[in-house]
Amino acid sequence: MSIPSGAPAVAPRVPEAVHRRRWAILGVLMFSLLIVVLDNSILNVAVKTIASPAPTGIGATQSELEWAINSYTLVFAGLLFTAGLLGDRIGRKKVLLAGILVFGVGSALAALSSTPGELITWRALMGFGAAFVMPATLAVLMNVFERDEQPKAIGIWAGSVGLGIAIGPITGGLLLEHFWWGSIFLVNVPVVIVALVAMAVLVPDSRDPAPGRVDPLGVVLSIIGLVLLVYGIIRGGELASFTDVTVLAPLIGGLLVLAAFVWHEKRSSHPSIDISYFRKPAFSAAVAAIALVFFALMGVTFFSAFYLQSVRGYTALESGLLILPLAAAQMIFAPRARLVVDRFGARAVCTAGMLLVAGGLAAFALFDADTPLWVLCLVFFVQGTGMAHIMPPVTVAVMQALPRERAGSGSAINNTFRQVGGALGIAVLGSVLSTVYRGDIEGHLTGVPAAARDVAGESIEATLGVAERMGPAGKPLIAAANDAFIGAMHVTALGSAAVALIGAAVVAAFLPGRPPVVQEGQGQVREPARRS
Repeated sequence: MSIPSGAPAVAPRVPEAVHRRRWAILGVLMFSLLIVVLDNSILNVAVKTIASPAPTGIGATQSELEWAINSYTLVFAGLLFTAGLLGDRIGRKKVLLAGILVFGVGSALAALSSTPGELITWRALMGFGAAFVMPATLAVLMNVFERDEQPKAIGIWAGSVGLGIAIGPITGGLLLEHFWWGSIFLVNVPVVIVALVAMAVLVPDSRDPAPGRVDPLGVVLSIIGLVLLVYGIIRGGELASFTDVTVLAPLIGGLLVLAAFVWHEKRSSHPSIDISYFRKPAFSAAVAAIALVFFALMGVTFFSAFYLQSVRGYTALESGLLILPLAAAQMIFAPRARLVVDRFGARAVCTAGMLLVAGGLAAFALFDADTPLWVLCLVFFVQGTGMAHIMPPVTVAVMQALPRERAGSGSAINNTFRQVGGALGIAVLGSVLSTVYRGDIEGHLTGVPAAARDVAGESIEATLGVAERMGPAGKPLIAAANDAFIGAMHVTALGSAAVALIGAAVVAAFLPGRPPVVQEGQGQVREPARRS
């Protein structure tokens, strides 16, 4: 295929020296992303161990476990947008190196925690570091690959999330079987050291060559608004109620501050983000799809660990191995998603992906204490396949909508919506799970001493702990707890599936379909081929 006569050639925007090592750079970026994903997936299989009394764990309550997860999310989500802006302004490599270093220090301190309060604090520090890692990896990717190769690179980048999902639970299970619980965080330290060295050698720095003046008011408003919003979401999940004043106040306050942020950005001569991008249906649909799919999946991820370990009796390692099909599907299909999009269009592919995710989530409503393992594996594989056909196309839609110079901002928007959606999923679906469980189990707590009755109804772990202390008399309570949890899981799974169906409707309505085929000779501009 030749370039049409008279059509000007597009000069490559990536320096030749960087272009030659672009795949090695992608490998380093994936390794950096793996650190963040690995930590969260390890923690999911360790929650039961951390909840155990010392010396096995640190005796964290259900609320403290949620805050060990959510303190990370709160800081991470609140700083993502600012981290993306800093990367565009001072250099993405510098931000990436600093973020990974802070994450490593936080991991080491979390491993040495002796109380749930310390663990929550150091998890927040890890979230601070991770906030600078996530947007920087995607922003660097957009600046070392030419536009025609970006969908392929983003697909591989997204596939590395599947690798983290696979390695995390298995690594966590092995560590928990042979070492103390803190080893799940200490394992990050050598990975961080390797990543720092590799990035210093291979990754080029990049920034916006004309960033303009700083928008301090916009930065402050974005941080305050996101922190208040996410805190309100988390608080609502903790109380299993969204009508309490301690929930409504930060929620409404966060929304008002974010509205002020949007108003300020639309009128600023030097905005942090061009709000007009959200007027594009494809861009808005892409970020909405990210939020909705993570809303649906994160809530299920949280309770599936308790289903596998508390109800089914699997160890942390066995639970990790059961999630392998989900990870394998992402690793197999995410790098190839661009080929399916080229053939059928982003709208059809993402809609089908959302429907697969919805079907996988709805299947949880059919699970009981004796569901065959092959059914579990099949459902996880279906969910992973759906995710693999959602994340790469919508990430490409978000990132290619913004100029390359604003790649950090685009990545921050992508990850902010993902984190807010995930936090909302854990809070709302966790509230549904807790409320339904408490309603079902209360009638079975008449034989429990009055002093322990309230604690016993908080969660399945609390109920099982009380039942074990009751000896043989607690056996009927164990059976009732399992039944109550499964019933609550069914309701929550159907709610998750409904959210995924809303996501399917959004992408079906607003994402672009298959682009028209342009024949050569009609004046299109082609980028000249480059040697790899």
